Amino acid sequence: MTEANSRSITTNQQGLHEKLDEIVTKHLQAEFKKPIAAHTQRAFDEVNERVQAFDGPVILDSCCGVGESTANLAKLHPDALIIGIDKSSHRLEKHDVEYKQAEQGQYILVQADLNDFWRLALAANWQPTHHYLLYPNPWPKAKHIQRRWHGSAVFPYIIKLGGQLELRSNWDIYVKEFARALALSGISTQVEAYESDEAITPFERKYWASGQSSTRLVVKL
Repeated sequence: MTEANSRSITTNQQGLHEKLDEIVTKHLQAEFKKPIAAHTQRAFDEVNERVQAFDGPVILDSCCGVGESTANLAKLHPDALIIGIDKSSHRLEKHDVEYKQAEQGQYILVQADLNDFWRLALAANWQPTHHYLLYPNPWPKAKHIQRRWHGSAVFPYIIKLGGQLELRSNWDIYVKEFARALALSGISTQVEAYESDEAITPFERKYWASGQSSTRLVVKL
């Protein structure tokens, strides 16, 4: 049973961040030159061998946390290889204990920094059919805008990776900002309320049990 104790987002923003357009435009026009971390390079090389040998759709589950969403996506897409990526080894280590599902589908969990992993995936010519960003850390304080994926220097690589992108958040401003960032890239999308009979991530389950709602966008990149 899920405890309904999830606190609502606390933010000092009333709407879209006042510098969002300026930040996104700068990142769209600049080259991201940060060196790739050695641990992410090693993790990517290992996963890339599996991806290159796999004859079927590849789906990304970025910020996968404990990997419950990854296992659930493997059930939804049984012909695909799902790659769940999270930077936290602590979260990923919980997977085999609490969230492992082996009945159907196939998936890999990898510990990596997405700032590097996405760039490596693009360089290796990965072409995911779907890309899920389910409840990324919202960084709701205005001063942390560039820690949100749409405000970060790696944002253009999310677009370049392509596929059908699905973003969900319990903070509607995050999704609206992401949609605005896509619009600045020439991609239009609709933001909508999201409800389902089944939650596919622990956060989703916790938010809904606490009476919070989800907002999402789905766009073909």
